[in-house]
Amino acid sequence: MTQTGLVLYARSRALPQALASLAAVTLLAVWAAHALDSYLDPDRRVPVVALAPLLAAAVIGTSLHTASAELDGTAVRPWWYRRALHLLALTALAAALLPLAVLTSAQTFGPPAMIRNVLGCTGLTAGAAVFLGARLSWLPVFGYVSAMYLGISAIPGGSLPAWAWLLEPTASGTAWTTAATLFMAGGTAYVARGARPTP
Repeated sequence: MTQTGLVLYARSRALPQALASLAAVTLLAVWAAHALDSYLDPDRRVPVVALAPLLAAAVIGTSLHTASAELDGTAVRPWWYRRALHLLALTALAAALLPLAVLTSAQTFGPPAMIRNVLGCTGLTAGAAVFLGARLSWLPVFGYVSAMYLGISAIPGGSLPAWAWLLEPTASGTAWTTAATLFMAGGTAYVARGARPTP
């Protein structure tokens, strides 16, 4: 893709706005972690580690749209690698920025947990974009994360169920496996098919 092609692609997907929104989400996460005094108790980071990846995934999901699905489908070169680069670049950026909010105590809810949750939420959003379109891709992950966050308080102490992977500490291998699977499945579906066109 030529430099002009990259600029046109970025504008058509509103990537400058997406980058600005990811920066804003990062600043909000850093502020929230400080306001909660999370450096005193790692468990206070749970809202930040759960909700910041949700917001980042929503930003990434809405940037997956295409204004000209018919033109994309008739392009001489396939679009799958552009979609892959788009998704991977924004996911990598979110995974690099959001851990700045939780730099200490990596054993509980530190940077690894934030990165894991970014991967899982982004995978859910990318998969939703294939079926619902980019504009609504944030709805399923928003509903899922909200239900998980609110429903976990009703579960007695002890180990969390598999569906609550987002709220597991960093060391949980099951949570990492779930998040990686979600990212691979959702990302593969989006790269192969693209977002569903919306009117």
